[in-house]
Amino acid sequence: MLVATTFITIQFVSTSTHQLSKEMESAAADDDNRVSTADVPMPLCKGWPRVNCVIDGDTIWYRGEKIRIADINAPETHDPHCAYEADLGRRATDRMISLLNAGPFEVAATGDRDEDVYGRKLRIVERNGRSLGQILVSEGLAERWQGYRRNWCA
Repeated sequence: MLVATTFITIQFVSTSTHQLSKEMESAAADDDNRVSTADVPMPLCKGWPRVNCVIDGDTIWYRGEKIRIADINAPETHDPHCAYEADLGRRATDRMISLLNAGPFEVAATGDRDEDVYGRKLRIVERNGRSLGQILVSEGLAERWQGYRRNWCA
């Protein structure tokens, strides 16, 4: 009985979160496809449901949607090809968490495609007109998106 109760509770929370995130997005979106946010905690993603959290240096969950930060490519943390990529990926992830938690940010559509081949929303994340992804690039923790994933181990 405890397992069934837990399952029902998880389903209820997941549905409520999805409905709430859609309502918040509709209310916050303005004419140029920017979504402003108040201070929203953005921890490292763990477990489900995922609403507002960071997967790695270039992928986040925001308002219940999986978002690929479109202007950068960060090293992989979930299936790195070498120790260097794993280390740099952890550092990029930690830095993105720090940047997102430093204050309000905006999530903006790119004007190009809406989603990537994995169904993630393609967005630019900015604060005061500056791309948080480009901050990672300037610190050597990511590269500008060039249309393909780099081999960080070569």
